[in-house]
Amino acid sequence: MESAGRKFSKAERLTGRTEISALFSAHHSGFVYPFRYVWAERVGDVPSALLISVGKKYHKRAVRRNLLKRRIREAYRLNKGSLTVERPIALGLIYCTKEILP
Repeated sequence: MESAGRKFSKAERLTGRTEISALFSAHHSGFVYPFRYVWAERVGDVPSALLISVGKKYHKRAVRRNLLKRRIREAYRLNKGSLTVERPIALGLIYCTKEILP
């Protein structure tokens, strides 16, 4: 069984209409192939959170979208120890290519 610190927990997922709209209205964004990213600082005593999006525009089948989201979550889970930030942030990753990268 995995330890609680190694999982991609519910607290690390960005949910809720108001939090997501606040993230996209923050205007801190950029592009690093194959992702467009958006980030904003979170207020209060909450952990950093992640939003993953793979659109239907490039990947019509849900099986492919879910595969990509699983891979992104696993990459985040394995590397979140090296991501050090002073304040908690909300991060949105939008997958923006037709290719399915490993």
